Amino acid sequence: MKNATSKTQLLLALMVAVVLSLAPAAFAAAPGITSTNGTAGTFNLTAQDSYLNQPDGESVYSWGYGCVSAPPTGSFVPAAAFAFPQSCNTMQVPGPTMVVTEGTTVTVNLTNNLPTAAGNTSILFPGFKVTTTCTAAGQQQGLLTCEAAPSGTVTYTFTASAPGTHAYYSGTQGDLQVEMGLYGAVIVLPATVPANCTSGYHASNLSAEAHWGETDFRLANATGGKGAAYDHPGSCYDREYLFQWAEMDPRIHRQAAAEVQAKAGCAAGTMGCSLDVQTEPYHPAYFLINGRSMPDLMDPNFAPEYPHQPYNGNPHMHPGELTLIRTIGQGRWQHPFHEHANHVRILARDGNLVLSSSTTPVSFSTPGGTAVPATGLAGPLMFNTDTTPGEAFDGIFYFTGRGLNWDPYGHHPAGTSAPGFPADPLASLTCTPDANGYNSGAPTAVNFMEWCQDHNKPVEVAPFGDVAAGGPATLPDPNVLTNGAWYGGSQYLGPDATLRSRMPACDTTTNAGCTTLQPSNVQANPSNERGWAFMWHSHNEREITTNNVFPGGMLMMMLVDSREFIIDESN
Repeated sequence: MKNATSKTQLLLALMVAVVLSLAPAAFAAAPGITSTNGTAGTFNLTAQDSYLNQPDGESVYSWGYGCVSAPPTGSFVPAAAFAFPQSCNTMQVPGPTMVVTEGTTVTVNLTNNLPTAAGNTSILFPGFKVTTTCTAAGQQQGLLTCEAAPSGTVTYTFTASAPGTHAYYSGTQGDLQVEMGLYGAVIVLPATVPANCTSGYHASNLSAEAHWGETDFRLANATGGKGAAYDHPGSCYDREYLFQWAEMDPRIHRQAAAEVQAKAGCAAGTMGCSLDVQTEPYHPAYFLINGRSMPDLMDPNFAPEYPHQPYNGNPHMHPGELTLIRTIGQGRWQHPFHEHANHVRILARDGNLVLSSSTTPVSFSTPGGTAVPATGLAGPLMFNTDTTPGEAFDGIFYFTGRGLNWDPYGHHPAGTSAPGFPADPLASLTCTPDANGYNSGAPTAVNFMEWCQDHNKPVEVAPFGDVAAGGPATLPDPNVLTNGAWYGGSQYLGPDATLRSRMPACDTTTNAGCTTLQPSNVQANPSNERGWAFMWHSHNEREITTNNVFPGGMLMMMLVDSREFIIDESN
């Protein structure tokens, strides 16, 4: 009971008292490459060593897959330009995300450029029927697959038969090589997009993006359509992110570095030219999402300070969007990950849709109220998503503010409690419920997808501002509860929602001194963003640290912004 109470208090605190501003904001998306030689589905990769930067200032010796040479223009996806140039280094962790379309023949040429003493290396593609020959010089048949000897190259070929998110990783001495960083992701896009994914609510969502000037960063399939994770009408989505979980034991990496240095120049296959790194006992100290730990994972994709860790982990969404979470467990441990604000509906594991044996047609509704045939979909709603080593899953997350029992947009009749002040149009929005109770008919409105039952409901039971009594909570006075120089946040979405909802003199933003965010009246959070930050984190306390320092490790923030705040995934 104590634990349940504390979790409830934490969630309420996050919902009503957190604003996170980033200048510039950095978002995630799911960047990758379609090829490295200009032919779709052909990838020339290398395995090499380098160092990874960590938030505690350490550079950790690691191995990773990378591109033999820079991919040609047009190979990077999504096609929209990023704030920093998209790149594929000769070593990166995770390895390059390979994005292909269902039915494509995929060819991966792997060259082993690891230190000679590291021995052979390889790639496994679980879930696909892989063909390879092991007769050429520089190739050796290993226990699980054909391996590339030092300086050798091996070719793997398979058909991208199953849409969804898939792992790839070394099949050679996995306890060492996967630990050192030899892993990555394959995303297979469906060959066709179900018609309902580009109509109804999803079409309205695209209209909203166009209205506010946003770019669609979803991965596209071969036909140019967007918005489905699978060839199934229940797999539509509006935004997507890829997260790869892993951990590192620095002792193993230090020992590998020392032995590599001691055996530099040795001849492959000769006595003593091999590593003898002890991978047990295992005591990881770094816990990674996409190769970075908190707070580094909130920096932009392809940021130059992380030359070998190009991908970040910093999700954003608007209320009502269906957000596709692509997740892979790439380490040794299972990581119980908790996504605050809602459960995650599991769609598939390792590219296999979770289906029931029922033949009775069923249906469910999108947040926009569109009925969707969902015969066979049987994925559970998960409070904690399990990231099993070597396993991938796809899940749908959404958040609308439904059921909060207060209006998350900070509405109140403008001017009613403050006669003579100019009306604030964002405080006077209407909410017209659809069949499911959502404001789905107004895609250009700030409160598109608001749950209308809570429209105009105040958050506070006993307010000190101009919001009427009757809400579910009593918030602390921002002049009392502060975090350093600034107030802990806003319980409302949208620009200046805190000002509009808390003080009679703030029905207009022209009054420079009417802020409640700082005792000093210097508003640190930009006036054009009022979002909610929901902590997404491992439920293993040790894993939200970097070398036992909190916060760090497997921790990020899902930032929910109202529609007028443009989510620019290029950062």
